[in-house]
Amino acid sequence: MEAAVGLLLVLLGVSHGVETHCDGRWDGAQCYGPLGGTVKIQLMDNTSEINKYNLLKNTLKILNVRNNKVTSNSIRVDLFPSRGTFRINNLSSSDSGNYTLQTFDSDGRSSGGWTLQLFIQAPVSSVVLLSECLSQGEMRVSCSSEGGDSPQYSWTLDGRTLTDAELFSGNNETNIITLKQHVSGHLVCSVSNNVSNVSKEERISTCGNLPLIGSVLSALVIFLVVGVVVICALRKKQNSKPTKKEEEDDQEVFADVKFVKRQANQAEKKAAVEYGQVKSAKRPRRPEPAGTDCVYANVHKVR
Repeated sequence: MEAAVGLLLVLLGVSHGVETHCDGRWDGAQCYGPLGGTVKIQLMDNTSEINKYNLLKNTLKILNVRNNKVTSNSIRVDLFPSRGTFRINNLSSSDSGNYTLQTFDSDGRSSGGWTLQLFIQAPVSSVVLLSECLSQGEMRVSCSSEGGDSPQYSWTLDGRTLTDAELFSGNNETNIITLKQHVSGHLVCSVSNNVSNVSKEERISTCGNLPLIGSVLSALVIFLVVGVVVICALRKKQNSKPTKKEEEDDQEVFADVKFVKRQANQAEKKAAVEYGQVKSAKRPRRPEPAGTDCVYANVHKVR
């Protein structure tokens, strides 16, 4: 509730001093006044020959004029007999309605009259333009206004109306439009109603670089994916190699073997046969030498 009251006060502040004019000299005329402002309505060209006339709002008499002497029932209503106009100040929504002028001749008989309609509207207070580039290089522009009853929108580019060749979507009467890639210049959005007209302008440039940026980003993503695949393949290949322990087990074994031979008819005689660096990958079994009683071996790995 407080927000609504605050907005109303803002609108009234903006509307203060706003004045509209209307020609109400014919039956069925429609006039518009700004909320919180002033409306001037012309009723007649010349009132000098009219002895008496009244002005009614709906069925309530608000003005009574006899011999150019004015009697008013409202402090907000002024009449200017010499100009045939009346004015309503500090307009409120309750001032909307039908206003009827009644004229009388010198004998007090009705000589004519007509009715006009008065509508009170909140004026547009401000306009905001927002623009954004789309993925294909188009530009979306939105135009919004604060306050304002029944706002109407219009667009111009460099002082002329936008053409279909420049519009990707929307038209000159919508508040959101999408411009094609090549469009740039001085863009103006105007918001109006029957009591106000406010505009906002912006210098726009093309969004044509966006597709190129998108292509570069796509290429970078592809290179990144390829790099990840290559790294994974190299790691897999490395994992398939034998470990250090397995390599040690597969290394060649070298042994120094000494044989002690006993001959049958002699005292123990030690015969040392040394085989140095005998190469064997899988330690094959060797047949025992003839006449050998014992074999002593000292085997070690050569790293």
